[in-house]
Amino acid sequence: MAVSAAWIPLKAELAQALIERSWRSHLDGAAGTPPWPWADTWAAAELSVPSSGVRLLVLAGNSGRNLAFGPVFLDGSLAGRDWVVSGHRDTHFRFLRDLQPGDRIHLRRPGGGSWFEVTEREIVDSRERELVIEPGVARLSLVTCYPFDSPGAGGPLRYVVTALPVPAGVSPRSASSG
Repeated sequence: MAVSAAWIPLKAELAQALIERSWRSHLDGAAGTPPWPWADTWAAAELSVPSSGVRLLVLAGNSGRNLAFGPVFLDGSLAGRDWVVSGHRDTHFRFLRDLQPGDRIHLRRPGGGSWFEVTEREIVDSRERELVIEPGVARLSLVTCYPFDSPGAGGPLRYVVTALPVPAGVSPRSASSG
């Protein structure tokens, strides 16, 4: 049992190194390079929040298996500009609880990046409202389970952070000052 428990952090660290390699391959033009041979995902974007010191690689393919390794794009949102990214509340997206309106988020994809400003935080009951991807809308939504300190996994509540594009002409320096 102790060997198994010790293996988990090592496996997580190795996975991050392999995902980083997948991201670098993607930036070099090898889109869709899986981090390991049997993976059905790849690093599709880099998400950073300078005010929180957060830098995460976002994976393609919305599945529980992929969520174990990092945040993922909701299926259908990767192709447009209405990006929805989900992550676990107790690991990669733990920082969402501290985001405030006005905080800046940078989403980098091959070919360039975009700055977004947090405009809204809300708690949504997934039984009553579904997230809808609108291809014509430029927006970044970060979604995790709620409440943050719940001892149980899952549940119907979601914490949704909505961020809109920073207007053209705002420099990355001022965008990162949060």
